[in-house]
Amino acid sequence: DIAEKNWEGLAIGSAISGTVLTVGENVCGIDPESEFDSNGKVINSPELKRRVNLYKEWQQDGYGGIVVQSNVEDSRFGVLEYAIRELGVEIVELKWGQGAKDIGGEIKINDLNRAIEIKKRGYIVLPDPLDPDIQKAFKHGDFKEFERHSRIGMASKEDFLKTVEHLKKVGAKHIFLKTGAYRPVDLAKAIRYSSEADIDLLTIDGAGGGTGMSPWRMMNEWGVPTVYLQSLAYKYAKILADKGHYVPDMAIAGGFTLEDQIFKGLSLGAPYFKLVGMARSPLTACMVGKTIAKKISSGNIPRSIEKYGNDLESIFVEVTDLRKEFKEKVDDIPGSAIGLFSYFKRLEQGLKQLMCGARKFALEYIDRGDITALTQEAASISGIPYVMDIDKQEADKILNSD
Repeated sequence: DIAEKNWEGLAIGSAISGTVLTVGENVCGIDPESEFDSNGKVINSPELKRRVNLYKEWQQDGYGGIVVQSNVEDSRFGVLEYAIRELGVEIVELKWGQGAKDIGGEIKINDLNRAIEIKKRGYIVLPDPLDPDIQKAFKHGDFKEFERHSRIGMASKEDFLKTVEHLKKVGAKHIFLKTGAYRPVDLAKAIRYSSEADIDLLTIDGAGGGTGMSPWRMMNEWGVPTVYLQSLAYKYAKILADKGHYVPDMAIAGGFTLEDQIFKGLSLGAPYFKLVGMARSPLTACMVGKTIAKKISSGNIPRSIEKYGNDLESIFVEVTDLRKEFKEKVDDIPGSAIGLFSYFKRLEQGLKQLMCGARKFALEYIDRGDITALTQEAASISGIPYVMDIDKQEADKILNSD
């Protein structure tokens, strides 16, 4: 429920910042107010409608975009078709597996009736809430929570191409694919199939990512770390590009938090990687903004924050610019959104400074020559020159000239 509880901040903060925001998987399936037809297809989901419309309400001048994501369960429910036809969503994302992790998504359920409802919708729920003995044990207090698991995907080229073509016919204007830290052959399939399907964006999520919906050891230790994964993706994309094949724009995710990491991610994957995906850090920014707003409202501001002021405008300097832009409507922007907007502004300013230092005055000019490998191992993995070798020929030429 992390995204649901913080959606107001994520949606408004992303919209006023002009960034793309993705509505994750399983929203309709978990929404207790969702309605389904006789074929099991969703015909109404107040929660998905809330998430999409909140972003659209605050979107500025067409910048950014709201994306609806679909996993195996969502495909059963016809979520993307519903989002396109009923909610006017133009960007959809197919998801192989769980992004940073290689199995299904998990949530915990502490209500028996809720667990039964989700089980009846076709999800895997452990232990089985329909078992009378399990119900008795739960009511007795023998255990406190059920687990909901999502089914894994088994992607094939034919099914993927058919799905993309179907979504285009339904009305999707832009189609994305998200995959993760799996075997290299699966990464090769994702890039090649995306090329053949002519999709708009391929997001690759390295191990180290995840928003807390999976076991901790899985996020930290399973799969391929982000730098390794992106290095493989660069090599595979270059092979296709050198053969004249279309290579979709690519995004890298997996543990990014600050502007120097963003710069390195864009540089390492240039010219194929155009974006960096983030989840945990924006969520953290929303939570911080929400917490500070609550402390201000209750008059219980921590000393470490009170030194900056006792209202949002004093503590978050960006509020002044937001007030110029939104006038009296700025009072409708929650503290969580202000926290996210402020975080994005910090990333923007920091990235501009790094780009200035590299004499790269637009993102399109960032390339692999802007970074160097500090170890031989990093050079071997990434193909980026070792620091003792970079610029060697140019330096020798200067030093040895008459």
